[in-house]
Amino acid sequence: MKRKQLLAALCAGVFAVSSMVPWTAQAKEDTVKVGLILSMTGAFASTGIQIEQGARLFMKQHGDTVAGKKIELVIKDDTGAPDQARRVAQELVVQDQVDVLGGFVLTPLALATAQVSTRSKTPTIVMVAATSSVINASPYFVRSSFTMPQVTIGVAEWAPANGIKNVATLVSDYGPGIDSEKAFIERFEANGGTIVESIRVPLQNPDFAPFLQRVRNQKPDAVFVFLPAGVGTQFMKQFADRGLAEAGVRLLATGDVVEDDILNGMGDVALDVVTSHHYSAAHPSELNKKFVQDFKEAYNGRRPNYMAVAAYDGMKLLYNALEATGGKTGDELLEAMKGQKFESPRGPIHIEADTRDIVQNVYIRRVERLDDGELYNVEFDVLEQVRDPGQSK
Repeated sequence: MKRKQLLAALCAGVFAVSSMVPWTAQAKEDTVKVGLILSMTGAFASTGIQIEQGARLFMKQHGDTVAGKKIELVIKDDTGAPDQARRVAQELVVQDQVDVLGGFVLTPLALATAQVSTRSKTPTIVMVAATSSVINASPYFVRSSFTMPQVTIGVAEWAPANGIKNVATLVSDYGPGIDSEKAFIERFEANGGTIVESIRVPLQNPDFAPFLQRVRNQKPDAVFVFLPAGVGTQFMKQFADRGLAEAGVRLLATGDVVEDDILNGMGDVALDVVTSHHYSAAHPSELNKKFVQDFKEAYNGRRPNYMAVAAYDGMKLLYNALEATGGKTGDELLEAMKGQKFESPRGPIHIEADTRDIVQNVYIRRVERLDDGELYNVEFDVLEQVRDPGQSK
């Protein structure tokens, strides 16, 4: 009797397992998994949160099904460490069996996962990581964000045309900072400007005060600044404490210094700061007005910044590609991402088929206090459809 009972139990177990296999396979066939590798803890957590929120807002607006496929986000925290980013990329591909990768708050994090994307042939949407060369790290990378040279040249053109002749540069000492420094110097000097000093600040735990004092001692017309997302408030406080504005030193920057989500907290010291970038929450299009309104409603009144827009557009890039392939992934999905053109909350964008890089408008903006009493980056000029200068060469 015991033997018969054991045999019956084993048969029941085999039947249960075998009956689950087709269901599991079917579930995988009906789902497209998107693995987002984000810095959700540590110094750059605010950026990771903006990316996740931008992606989820797109899905809230457009549904979680496209071409008959259920879209599932799988979020992994890279803690801001390249080794961790590589590990979670491997987990997402091998264990979670994702069809698409994306995210990457910093350039080193994207570079750490490039080999995983290439070997597994997984289409990967670079949603931040703004070093120009990142796109070349894997043939499976597609960029939905921007590059630092791309957004730097605007303010480098504006400055000498508006009486600013002598500038010091101050950038964070890693890939995007070096990219922006080189792009600014090259374009500014080509237009007759002079660089009085170039300063690089450590990426981790920066104290800007001694570097700002060096700038003040040089007495330039302005200082050009690039910083990674999330540290602009600290910088602006130290800029005010060191009295650079009172000393006649103007602040020029890329949009990361005066991010939309933290701009109000900076106060009057941010007024009249001129920057160039590809997105502002004050961009006047109807699409952007709806995007900002929906974002605020979804996330307790918080403004979206350029990270949220890159994730939002990255999801549109994915949805468009899935519609084009009828839900197929892999190489077909990658090919369908290339060459796309559509209207974004930032304006018209184009993913070049040959470079897999983004072409977009770059706006010259000035920080102003509008009628609602809040600070915004108000656009007053535009460079239309700018390619990454490195790709242009």
